[in-house]
Amino acid sequence: MDKILVVDDEAGICHSFRRVLGRYDYEVLTASTGEEAFEKVTTADPALIIMDVNMPGLDGIETLKKLKAVHPALTVIIMTAYSTSEKAITAMKYGAYDYITKPVDNAQLIALVERAVAAGKMNLPVTFEGVSDEEGDRIIGSSPAMLEIFKKIGQVAESDVPVLLRGETGTGKELIARAIYQHSKRINKPFLPVNCAAIPETLLESELFGHEKGAFTGADTRRIGKFEQCHTGTMFLDEIGDMPHSLQAKMLRVLQDGCIQRLGGSEIIKTDVRIIAATNKNLESLISKGKFRDDLFWRLNVVCITLPPLRERKEEIEDLINYFIRKFNREFGKEVNGISSEILKGFRKYDWPGNVRELQSVIQRGMVLCTGNYLLPKDCEWLSQTGQTHKSETDIEKILSDTANEILRRGGAEVYREAVSQFERLLVRKALELTNNNQALAAKFLGISRNTLREKISSDKKGSPHKE
Repeated sequence: MDKILVVDDEAGICHSFRRVLGRYDYEVLTASTGEEAFEKVTTADPALIIMDVNMPGLDGIETLKKLKAVHPALTVIIMTAYSTSEKAITAMKYGAYDYITKPVDNAQLIALVERAVAAGKMNLPVTFEGVSDEEGDRIIGSSPAMLEIFKKIGQVAESDVPVLLRGETGTGKELIARAIYQHSKRINKPFLPVNCAAIPETLLESELFGHEKGAFTGADTRRIGKFEQCHTGTMFLDEIGDMPHSLQAKMLRVLQDGCIQRLGGSEIIKTDVRIIAATNKNLESLISKGKFRDDLFWRLNVVCITLPPLRERKEEIEDLINYFIRKFNREFGKEVNGISSEILKGFRKYDWPGNVRELQSVIQRGMVLCTGNYLLPKDCEWLSQTGQTHKSETDIEKILSDTANEILRRGGAEVYREAVSQFERLLVRKALELTNNNQALAAKFLGISRNTLREKISSDKKGSPHKE
């Protein structure tokens, strides 16, 4: 008969586990503190420990660390009444077999216990590491899908294997990448994000690998690329599916042997960089079309983490809203207490094609416009009769397309520069209008520094003498 040690300071919880697990011929021992658990492990040699994370004195995480230091082969399941990304991932970091939330479904519990006991008997190696989030931003999620992601991050963070993050735009791939980095062995080394889709193909090679003086027209000096800058650190390659095919062979070599060559150079340079890549594209489809190398795909896809779209985790919308309200209260100096039930109901019905990023944008705009203590439909421009917060991406694209057609019909040598300049001025004016000419708030709204905003305002005034 396998022994299972249940560690919880609530006697009722221990009794419940004894009753349920006893039906399946497990001998259940109990402990109410971490110190008591440590003593019973030494004397009873349980096949499995199920332990609460929140206990007086030595908490579950500290007990786990202490147990693993002395008995590294122990199989431990951590449980808590409050699921958070930090606790789930920290538990995995220090060697937990799994992480569950109370109340526990009995059928799922028995299945998990059977797997855990079997794994312990086979002495299967399990590596656990940890994750955190970027300072100032948090990973919000308590759904089963997000909990599985937290566990997986915890299992890979401290290793140096490449990680491929997949998911739709706006699901939080960079936040997950930073979480992996911040709980890795490279936390005190550089973290460099590179958006492969945002840098022109002609510049991306130089940006990544650097170039020698005279490598091409305009290369007046040697340039050190991102890989050399990021030596011993972590590089986040966003939109890897947009990397030009011509550069993919170089990327493959970096992953294989850590070697790069600057553009126009012959020197072989060794670099030690961990790669975390992300994409919202179907790489398998790109491979079949000859647009993405299959050997590069398999090098990147050592560990794959797929982020669910917001429409598949709508139970977390209210938690996300409350988090964003607290965040923007701090940034904007406001005291908004929550969101109206009407708008919350509408948010839950909406499918959020832009995912968490779209929700954040809607709340941010609402916080700027809100004059009361609660966000109302008018603040977020919520059209309850249509169930949409604002124009869809397709509508916006059509408007911009019509405008672009009109500008192109006018023609002219400076058409591109003038179009960009006009749209930039319009954005600045609108941001100032929405914030009642509060430059600090407008700069935050636009995602630029206050100095940059002042420069653009000054430029706008010089270019528009008729403007007040």
